[in-house]
Amino acid sequence: MALAEHLKGFPDLPPIWLLGAVAASWLLGRGPGPSAGPVGEWVGGAAVVLGLGLILWAAIWFRRKRTPIMPHHDPDALIVEGPYRLSRNPIYLAMVVIAAGVALRQDSLLALLPVPALWWVLDRRFAAVEEARLQARFGAAAEPYLAQTRRWL
Repeated sequence: MALAEHLKGFPDLPPIWLLGAVAASWLLGRGPGPSAGPVGEWVGGAAVVLGLGLILWAAIWFRRKRTPIMPHHDPDALIVEGPYRLSRNPIYLAMVVIAAGVALRQDSLLALLPVPALWWVLDRRFAAVEEARLQARFGAAAEPYLAQTRRWL
């Protein structure tokens, strides 16, 4: 049976992918490997707090604009304010920062290995698709925003 058939009905949501990356980082952090030391613990903790704050800030704008925050839904508004001035996908950026923070808090730098994989999944499965939806929904109004604001940073 193909992997796609096994995953049918599995909730394809960014927080699920984040949890998978965090779990993989935790498992990799249990094994031997070069340590990030106490600096990794502090930097990792700060990254997790920063990421959570960025998610909250972005979510506030979804609420203000009364548009769905869930992926795979058509947007009702083009958000270009708040964190969306800095990144077209601040919530996904925050998830990668959180994953990196959790990984740095492990006692092995090998725990960082899932972070690029999470970035790739969020970029391909969600960010690119959602940006195409923005362009389809808002047409010419979305073009300057997409041209001027970077996808990640």
